[in-house]
Amino acid sequence: MTDGLRRPARVGIFDSGTGGLSILRHLDSQTSGLRALYLADNRYLPYGDKPTSWLERRAATLTSVLLERGADLVLVACNTATTHTIAALRTRWPDVPFVGVEPGIKPAARLSRNHNVAVMATPATIQSQRLRQLIDEHAGDAEIHLVPCPGLADAIERADDVALSPLLDQTAQRLLATRADTVVLGCTHYPLIADRLAERLGPKVHLIDTAPAVVRRVQHLLGMTPHSRTPTHTEPVQLQVLCTGDAAQIDRALLRWLDTAVHCTHLDLPEATTST
Repeated sequence: MTDGLRRPARVGIFDSGTGGLSILRHLDSQTSGLRALYLADNRYLPYGDKPTSWLERRAATLTSVLLERGADLVLVACNTATTHTIAALRTRWPDVPFVGVEPGIKPAARLSRNHNVAVMATPATIQSQRLRQLIDEHAGDAEIHLVPCPGLADAIERADDVALSPLLDQTAQRLLATRADTVVLGCTHYPLIADRLAERLGPKVHLIDTAPAVVRRVQHLLGMTPHSRTPTHTEPVQLQVLCTGDAAQIDRALLRWLDTAVHCTHLDLPEATTST
């Protein structure tokens, strides 16, 4: 039970697909008694090539679904959606706490030893004004190398190893060419394959995943006490999963990334369900 609420808090989470599971893993390990509603908009994956106007309409539609189902807080578990839509969402629902995910420019700039930081992200995130603002505010004297990764999130989503392995090889080569010793994982899909990327980059390159900071922000807004679940304190997140596309694909991802047999329910949610 959280302060000010008469029932366990319910976090509504949306992403273009299963990338947000990288954050949900941290929520599960660091929070007890939380209820989560996860909405995967995999009918329209990927978000990385969508225009801002479309993303804003879609984010409003997904937020409405989560709020109608009792979400106390909305977590925009997608870097592209955060950079393009979270300001509009906060304006539309001023009384709803929103948490987004943004590329970790600030921690990366602080950590880098050679002052070279690479940001790998979708093309839409790379082109966003918000990313430019983060760089201006937090890069300091670090040189920031922007590395767009078209197709990578989609290959991770589909667990397509035939496509994924060469994409990771190409991405690693481009990252190493920047001479960056710190790499920002600028899409929530990327932490799911961080171990495979790290093998290609080597031990001298540090990867930045902002999921722990996002979880701390969620806990703060809900008045929850951060802690890790232990064998004697093992109440997992109570999870409900919805999707707009292939439910079986989401089921496989849940089993692979969360080791849970929770089944996804398909939600018939056409593209133009909410107007702005």
